[in-house]
Amino acid sequence: MWSKTGLADLIGAKLRDYRFILVSNREPYIHHYTGKGIKRRQIHCFQPASGLTIALEPLLRACQGTWVAHGSGDADRAVVDAHDRVAVPPENPSFTLRRVWLDDQQEQRYYYGLSNQCLWPLCHIAFTRPVFNPEDWQSYREVNALFARAVLEEADGKPAFVFIQDYHFALLPRLLKDANPNLIVAQFWHIPWPNPEVFRGFPWKEELLDGMLANDLFGFHLRLHCQNFLETIDRTMEAKVDYERFEVRRGGKTTLVRPFPISIDFADHDAAARTYKTKEEMYAWRKQLGLTDELVGIGIDRLDYTKGICERLRALDRFLTQNPEYQRRLVFVQVAVPTRSRISQYSALEQEVTELASSINRKWAARRWEPIILLKQHVPQDRLMALHRLAEFCIVSSLHDGMNLVAKEYVASRVDEDGVLILSDFAGASRELTDALVVNPFNEEETAQAIRQALQMPEEERRRRMRKMRAVVEENNIYRWAGKLLSALLKFEFTAHEQTTTAAFG
Repeated sequence: MWSKTGLADLIGAKLRDYRFILVSNREPYIHHYTGKGIKRRQIHCFQPASGLTIALEPLLRACQGTWVAHGSGDADRAVVDAHDRVAVPPENPSFTLRRVWLDDQQEQRYYYGLSNQCLWPLCHIAFTRPVFNPEDWQSYREVNALFARAVLEEADGKPAFVFIQDYHFALLPRLLKDANPNLIVAQFWHIPWPNPEVFRGFPWKEELLDGMLANDLFGFHLRLHCQNFLETIDRTMEAKVDYERFEVRRGGKTTLVRPFPISIDFADHDAAARTYKTKEEMYAWRKQLGLTDELVGIGIDRLDYTKGICERLRALDRFLTQNPEYQRRLVFVQVAVPTRSRISQYSALEQEVTELASSINRKWAARRWEPIILLKQHVPQDRLMALHRLAEFCIVSSLHDGMNLVAKEYVASRVDEDGVLILSDFAGASRELTDALVVNPFNEEETAQAIRQALQMPEEERRRRMRKMRAVVEENNIYRWAGKLLSALLKFEFTAHEQTTTAAFG
C-alpha cells in the first residue's frame, strides 16, 4: 500500500541527488488582492478549484520540489522574489512555486485558443468542432519557449527530473532536451488521446508529436489512450513503434508510453470526511437547501461540455416522468463551477444548463419543492465532502473523460459505506470502479433506470458495492500513482552526452 511516508522514503532514497521540477499551466496557489482602496487592500492566498492541482500537491510536498506555473493572480507579482519564486503553502511552506508571466494575448491564444478550443475538443470525443488558428499555434509555441527558459533556470545545469503536466506543453519536452539532453523528462497527459483518424486533421501534428517524443516517459490514464497514441505515431511519423513493449524509437531516442491511472489522497480525504466539521457542514447544507426528509442526488462538475450535465438533467426529467412516486421526494443538487467563460461554447453551455434546469423545475414544481437545485459556484473541498455524505447517489455522466476524480472523491467521502455512484462508461474511472452503476451517458433511458436502481437498491448491496470501491481507491491512491511513475523514471540512466534506456514495464 503506497502512502505519503512511502513516497517520501522513495524520494529521499532515490531523488536526493536530483532536483524535482513539476510544470503545469495552472498554479497550485493564487494570490489575490481583497478589500477596496489601496490602503485597505490585503493579499489573500487560495487554492484554485482544480483536480489536477489537488492531486499533484502531495507529490511536491513530499519531494520539496519546484512547481513552475503561470502566475495568474492579480497579487502574484507582489509576493514573489527577484527570481519570481514564492514558498507555498503560506501556512506551512514545503515547496517552491516559480511563476511564469504571460501577457493577455498570449493567455488568450495559447490557453483559450490552441489548448482549449483546439486540443481539448480534438482529444475529447464530445462532438465539439476544434478551432485551428495559426496565430494560436504561434502563441502556443512562444509560451512553451517561455516555460522552457524558466525550467532550465530552475534546473541550473544540475541533475533534474522534470515532470510536465497535460496538453498545454506538448512542445516543451523537445525544447528542454535540445537545451540539456541530461534532463530526465516525463509528461502526463491528463485528458484522453483520440484515435489516429481524429488526430489526422490537426494541422501541426508533426511538430506537436516531435515535441512529445522528446520525453523519456509519456503517461496516460488508460491503456486504450496509450494504444491510440502509438497508432497515431505509427501513421504519422518516421518512427519504430513497439506495441509489445509500449515504446517508440526515433532518431536514436526511446520514449516509453505507459498507463498511470491518477487518483486522490484517500487517507487524507477519509480522515477529513470523518471530522466533526464535516458533520457541521452537512447540517449547514440541509439548512441552506431547505431539506427535511427528501432524498438527495448530486452532480459536481466544471461547466464543461464534456461533463454531460445537460444529458444528466434530461435523464432526471425522464426519471420523474416514469416514476411519479418520487415527485416531491427527490432533490438533485448540481454544482456547476463556471470555467473558461471567455470561450463562446462555454458561455453558451452555461446558459443552456441554466435554462434547462429552470424548464424542468417549472414542469415539476409543487408547493415549495423543485427537483433541481443549480449552484453555479465554486464550493470548497470540505463542503463538498459534506455534500457527498448527504447524497443517496452521485452521478458522474462525462461524455468523455481521462479519469474524473469526482467519482473517487465521492467514494472516499463515504466513510459510512453507503451511497451509490452512477458512473459514465466514458470516464476513465469506470475501469477501476466497476461496482458503480455504469451507464452510457448519451442514453437518457439507461441513466434514468440507474437513478431508480440507486434509490431502490437494498442497503446490504449498497454497502457491499461501496466497500469494494473504497478499497480500490484506497489501494490505487495518489501516492501509488506518483510512486509507480517515479519508479519508471528512475530506470533511466544518463551520461553527459548520451541517454541509455534500461526501462521495461514496471
